[in-house]
Amino acid sequence: MKVILLQDVKGTGKQGQLVEVSTGHARNFLLPKKMAVEATSANIAGLEQRKKTDEARRVKEFEEATALAGKLEEQTITVSAKVGENGKLFGSITNKEIADALEAQAGISIDRRKIVLEEPIKMVGEKIVEVKLHSQVSAKIKVEIGS
Repeated sequence: MKVILLQDVKGTGKQGQLVEVSTGHARNFLLPKKMAVEATSANIAGLEQRKKTDEARRVKEFEEATALAGKLEEQTITVSAKVGENGKLFGSITNKEIADALEAQAGISIDRRKIVLEEPIKMVGEKIVEVKLHSQVSAKIKVEIGS
């Protein structure tokens, strides 16, 4: 029996796949638990339509991320903090503070989890910080830390 999987099923397939399974497995397990629907012509047409809209959405997200990366590459963000001896900061600069400064200075709102810091910034100076906007797109912004 051919079915369209509505979610990932271990040992059977991934969500959205059209798979051939035994009739008993489909009728006793997949269909009652709403893990799959029977592969009728209407359901197959719906699956194809869903794939087209998903692909269009992915392309749009990629283009938006690329455009935002272009804007971010031009930005230089200034973050101020209390400075002690030898240019060491009291505390540190985290990705949340960089995200807040980016929104305040450039008007670009970015989720703090997209800003990649191996460790918080603890020294005065200039640092290049990576921002992951999409699985295939990242940008680098210049962050100046001063007092």
